[in-house]
Amino acid sequence: MTATIYHNPRCSKSRNALTILQAAGEAPDVVEYLKTGWTRDLLVSLFTEAGITARDALRKGETQAKELGLSAPDVTDDQIIEAMITHPVLVERPIVRTPKGVAVCRPMSNLLPLLAQPLSGPVTDAKGKVLVDDQGNAL
Repeated sequence: MTATIYHNPRCSKSRNALTILQAAGEAPDVVEYLKTGWTRDLLVSLFTEAGITARDALRKGETQAKELGLSAPDVTDDQIIEAMITHPVLVERPIVRTPKGVAVCRPMSNLLPLLAQPLSGPVTDAKGKVLVDDQGNAL
């Protein structure tokens, strides 16, 4: 199994996660979920493997989340998942799946335990900002 990143190329955190995966020698499958959308089975599988709920994976600050009242305590995970299927942007990003597990990689330190190989040296983004230092710490 190869790594998969559920990716939004407009998101700097998602781009950074992809950069770190590639620096670790991964050639991940890149799924642009805003284009492909989500299925119930995939979301349930990802959330279960990550040990989180749909509410944990909800981008609560998104306009649609607020408009739909998804933060209300009486909203069920099933209702949140249905909203995520209708509005893919509501899912927190990036999500990475590797043979070692699944995580929402925000903060970026959640990604490091999923890497098949430890990073050698620092990892920087396209602008030269250090993402992972030379001791393997996500910044």
